[in-house]
Amino acid sequence: MAGVVLFWTKTALKQRNSVFQYWNERNHSNTYTKKLNIRISDRLEQIKLNPAIGRKTDFKNTRTISLGHYSIFYQIIESKIFITSFWDNRQDPGKLIDFLRNS
Repeated sequence: MAGVVLFWTKTALKQRNSVFQYWNERNHSNTYTKKLNIRISDRLEQIKLNPAIGRKTDFKNTRTISLGHYSIFYQIIESKIFITSFWDNRQDPGKLIDFLRNS
């Protein structure tokens, strides 16, 4: 889809950065997060080319696409794509609700 612009919400950026921080501290290196960031960028390019690629969710106008252990939630509004959440699927779903309430 030509001319598509992609935006990250503050919440999604906080979630992604939290994942990066966890892995950097756990591995004492940023090698994994660099690889993960490349995989995220590749997946976002796929979304830009075909915004309907993601599976519809129960949330209004929201789609999700898998990236290994992670899910990227996004909304399409005209020629804009908003990344609304970056979630590690291994976490307790209740944690997502708490995170959203405190953000």
